[in-house]
Amino acid sequence: MNRNDWHGVIPAATTAFHHDLSIDFEFLATHVAWMMDAGCRGVVAPGSLGEGATLSHEEKVQLWKTCAKAVAGRGHAIAAIASASTAEAVRLAREAKDAGCVGLMVLPPYVYKGTWRETRTHFAAILRATDLSCMLYNNPIAYGTDVLPEQVADLAREFGNLHAVKESSADVRRITAIKALLGERLAIFVGVDDLIVEGIAAGATGWIAGLVNAMPKESVRLFDLAMKGEKEKAAELYRWFLPLLRMDVVNDFVQLIKLVQERVGMGSARVRPPRMELTGEALAAAEKTIAEALKTRR
Repeated sequence: MNRNDWHGVIPAATTAFHHDLSIDFEFLATHVAWMMDAGCRGVVAPGSLGEGATLSHEEKVQLWKTCAKAVAGRGHAIAAIASASTAEAVRLAREAKDAGCVGLMVLPPYVYKGTWRETRTHFAAILRATDLSCMLYNNPIAYGTDVLPEQVADLAREFGNLHAVKESSADVRRITAIKALLGERLAIFVGVDDLIVEGIAAGATGWIAGLVNAMPKESVRLFDLAMKGEKEKAAELYRWFLPLLRMDVVNDFVQLIKLVQERVGMGSARVRPPRMELTGEALAAAEKTIAEALKTRR
């Protein structure tokens, strides 16, 4: 995997669980293959949407092996590298390659919100530990660490295997700011579902997507229309899709996206604690939104 491979729709895959909350690897393989069949370029796992913080080291390795086999040469298996410990993150990065992954999505440290010197040292240790192509993940809303465009550029200039950035600040100006500093040096991915059309207009060429787990054909079609500049067709599809896409940017996004999967017949709503499945008014509101979308689905 190299700089030119970072483009298109790449799902942040959910993690399927059996009733006893062990990972359903058989379904995971089927799910990944289904998304690849719809035109996705690869898969990232296990990020926040994949409930990575609840998975053991051994489960992550087996999950990567499953994803690598499921993409079957049609795309790229990308490992999300997230840990509270720099040493553990480095270990995960090395084992991801052995498990068959061809790229990494590198997150800042969990829990501890350090200075830029500390955060940079964490990123640098991971980037030095691998020859795999890497994407930097910036999500200040979720993780409390904001990697500014100048800091992204700093890392890109030192590390030749840093090929992409997933921008999830929800500030579309970050895309133009990174491009102003680096030109085409990094591929820029939108990391929040309800900003994809605006992000592409600003210069993004990829989408690490959430609702794609339930609706891959619609996700790929929306992306392609936006990339081709077919504004009216993209706007029409976007209007229909937005009530679902907005489920990706709220606190219960994992539960919501899995619920949509369940309603379209591709997965279940099961989550691992501390998350719990939706109930009461939250469930009723979600069900109403999903039902309306499915009723008007084209």
